[in-house]
Amino acid sequence: MTTNTGDVDVVAGQLRQSGPGGSEAILPPVRGRWLALTAALLGWMFDGAEMGVFSLVGRPAIQDLLGPQYEHDVARWLGVITGLFLVGAATGGVLFGWLGDRIGRVRAMTLSILTYALFTGMCGLSANPVQLGIFRFIASLGMGGEWSLGVALVMEVFPNRSRAFMAGLIGAAANVGYLMVGLVGFALLAAITQLHDGLLAMGVPVGLVERLTAHQGWRLMMLFGIAPALLTFFIRLFVPESARWERERQRGSTTHWATADLLAVLIGALGPAVMVYLYAWDATGSWRHTPAVRAVATVAGLVLAVVGYLYPVIRYLQRSAHIQAGVPGDFFRVTLGRMVLGACLSGVALLGTWGATQQAPAWADKLTEAAHQQRVAELEQQGRSDAVSLLARPRAKEQMLIWLSVGAIVGTIGAALVGDWLGRRVTYFLLCLTSLVSVIWLFQFHTEYGPAMLFAAFLAGTFSASFYGWLPLYLPELFATRVRATGQGFGFNFGRILAAVGSFQLGSLVAWFNQDIDLGLFRVIGGYAGACTALSMIYVIGMFLIWIAPETKGKPLPD
Repeated sequence: MTTNTGDVDVVAGQLRQSGPGGSEAILPPVRGRWLALTAALLGWMFDGAEMGVFSLVGRPAIQDLLGPQYEHDVARWLGVITGLFLVGAATGGVLFGWLGDRIGRVRAMTLSILTYALFTGMCGLSANPVQLGIFRFIASLGMGGEWSLGVALVMEVFPNRSRAFMAGLIGAAANVGYLMVGLVGFALLAAITQLHDGLLAMGVPVGLVERLTAHQGWRLMMLFGIAPALLTFFIRLFVPESARWERERQRGSTTHWATADLLAVLIGALGPAVMVYLYAWDATGSWRHTPAVRAVATVAGLVLAVVGYLYPVIRYLQRSAHIQAGVPGDFFRVTLGRMVLGACLSGVALLGTWGATQQAPAWADKLTEAAHQQRVAELEQQGRSDAVSLLARPRAKEQMLIWLSVGAIVGTIGAALVGDWLGRRVTYFLLCLTSLVSVIWLFQFHTEYGPAMLFAAFLAGTFSASFYGWLPLYLPELFATRVRATGQGFGFNFGRILAAVGSFQLGSLVAWFNQDIDLGLFRVIGGYAGACTALSMIYVIGMFLIWIAPETKGKPLPD
């Protein structure tokens, strides 16, 4: 029995979906599709949790590993490890994307989740900041890869009409992970004393208990990150492979990916690594850290990364053109052009997030710390020796993370649905506009922590994170099945390197905005608020950039 449903026919429990030029893609039965979606959503949720955990415990972790005598180095190490994470995620997007196009979406996704789970857990065993940075870098390889693989799998096993809702779920899942981190952080800190006593009662050595629970229990938070490793068994046993990829494998096109090409990706990663060193490493007075040297190194690093990360795709396309008949002459040019375009569109969103919105919890924490210290000093002047214990400092950092995450969940689902309604380009333009307004309103019109600031954080999270519902909808529509995982892996994750370049400017911008700036009709609040506001101007570039991108609304997923 065959039932026509527009662009989809239901045949014997499977979906046969029409593609470009009348080609067809067999979609798995309903059970298989929902198992694939469940696995991908869990993967993205844990991915988001393990990305967000460092924003919550990064500072106490570095303080613990360095010791109080090196407090002045904490900010530098945070910058180094954040930069390594962004470079690792970009590299992993290409490495695991390549693997997904070569050996299949499901097997590659299993390896990516296993990588980020194991090495996030190992972060909790770090003995110094160098080890923490290395473990975080390797974990980020898996995080970057899981995004592109999960998106490719879900978009290929669901019919065209479901893509917008699926994209919204993809973005929301990662932000549910961020929300979990905030809630677990609250619970862990509230129960740290009981946990300490419970571990001792279980016979755990005193020294180990002290290490695990010291500095807000950051080691425990990291060790919890090993839990997603269990998800890999579920994926390998129950999740079906993409029929689109299976068809490409049967055609022989997957064999054109060559392992030797991956050496270029590793060489390409050296460019951003040098940028991380030059921007984040402190060497006052050294010629290597002058603005001119940093500018030259940034350009050279980006060029090296672009060439290195694109090389496996270039070689694949060259082999396909020589070996396979019927490869369009412009397929090579269009594919590479869309990879670079995707990277720029993602870079706008990621820089807005990492450079501005993600700084909001730390900014709120600084505001509450200053206000708390001032209030304690006032009470001590009044003769209250118990002022410190009397005044409980607000948990601003955790609260801001929670409200940003709640807003992000709403925004990601909404952006994907609006993108399917208004079109991809108009929606991206509106997302840039609303993100710019909401970030400025958060940082420039709120100087005290409280309900008003939390509501502003909710709105900023809604709009600035909405891109992560739009990107899973749009990026898969730019690439054919044979290069989809690698293409969108590069497109989304290379934006992290662009974000790293921008986020490294945050320290300089904070110093430049060392005081408020009076513009007559408007007064720009300085410090962190001014720096984050300046970085949010990246959304203006996105408003113009989107109009050179192709509109894909109403078109089937390329075959």
